[in-house]
Amino acid sequence: MRVPSLLACAMLLMLASGARAAPCESMGPDGRLPALTNEKLSAQARLLCNTAFVVLHSGIAHEPIWSAEHLTAESIRAAESTPRRGEFQPDERLPAGEGAQLEDYVHSGYDRSHMTPSGDMPDEATQAESFRLSNVVPQSAALNRGRWEEIESAVRRLAEKDGEVYVVTGPAFRARRLSSIGHDRVLVPTSTWKAIYDPRQHAAGVYVCHNTLRNPTCARVTIAVLIRTVGVDPFPALPAALKQTYITLPLRTVRHTTSRRHKRRVHQLAVLI
Repeated sequence: MRVPSLLACAMLLMLASGARAAPCESMGPDGRLPALTNEKLSAQARLLCNTAFVVLHSGIAHEPIWSAEHLTAESIRAAESTPRRGEFQPDERLPAGEGAQLEDYVHSGYDRSHMTPSGDMPDEATQAESFRLSNVVPQSAALNRGRWEEIESAVRRLAEKDGEVYVVTGPAFRARRLSSIGHDRVLVPTSTWKAIYDPRQHAAGVYVCHNTLRNPTCARVTIAVLIRTVGVDPFPALPAALKQTYITLPLRTVRHTTSRRHKRRVHQLAVLI
């Protein structure tokens, strides 16, 4: 995948849609966006710049490969004062046949889950952008309205506390047979993941949650594990040593311990991805 050409395409799409231009690169540490380490993911991949986040969209899966954002304490305070509203809509910037449609989710049994959360958006215009289906994946209600929402809230608290965080969120598909929904056959992820980098703590890590209809489980894994199992490096600018660490969020649903037994368990839980 040639990132410069994707960036140029994204800028043209933004100008055509009239969206307020914001540099895509600003969503990644040192101006570097997530990189694909699995070349198969680059097929029909399109970079879509939005005002407060950027998405790499798959025309094959009909959903994002990843969605990246740079949260600051100021943007979170603005988001907290913005009324929560929005309507899901197809992304008209995508060519016909590449994007999901509203009808795909009707009676599917899955929620339309934001990858970059609407609750992170600092105003109504950016919130509306987050409701485009290019930023959405099928996620079980049990996960979307439970542990996943808690992780999203914890990330916002971290951004307020430490001043800024970089976040990349996406789906993973780890099964011999993948299910899909709707006429467009939108792929259902086996799990969803959220990678976080906190410059103040100089810490990074990934939270991954199994996308099951009942009792979804979540765990921490390292960025190195995510790269090996998913084929996405969320923060290519970070040193290799940092990609072997775990960031800690104030969560009730994921146990935090440094015991040797737990470390073995965390690596075993990489199969969730």
